[in-house]
Amino acid sequence: MIDERDRRHLERCVELASDAVKAGNEPFGSVLVSGDGAVLFEAFNEVGGGDATRHPEFAIARWAAERLRPDERAAATVYTSGEHCPMCSAAHAWVGLGRIAYASSAAQLGEWQAELGAAPFPVRSLSINEIAPKVPVDGPDPALANRVRELHRQAQMAKSRA
Repeated sequence: MIDERDRRHLERCVELASDAVKAGNEPFGSVLVSGDGAVLFEAFNEVGGGDATRHPEFAIARWAAERLRPDERAAATVYTSGEHCPMCSAAHAWVGLGRIAYASSAAQLGEWQAELGAAPFPVRSLSINEIAPKVPVDGPDPALANRVRELHRQAQMAKSRA
């Protein structure tokens, strides 16, 4: 269940997703929060340079694997503007991170991409728990999903102008 503390972190993720769009990337932003509530790391999507693996959730998994003990990773929460893709879900599970909370789902993204006439992704969209069944997951957040949808619309418009 997403509560007000979660929503504050998810709002930050949406801000980071907006920053990603402004920088010419896809609209995804993520925040890693420790078990005691401290923000440890923030990232936004950086695929605009041509490396399609530069997802913020993947960056969080790498950062956490290098800097946190296994018990700290398990106690942490990853907040993200959009549900993890299969690559990021796998990375999250492999490094042993804890809960994920997201503002918009992979299913919503698929619907929005179709509405916007966007090219399909090269990887099949699956829910986090189809890839990482033991990871606790909460989302989407109806209060934020429409803001994320608008960012995807902006990103698609920018792509079509390019």
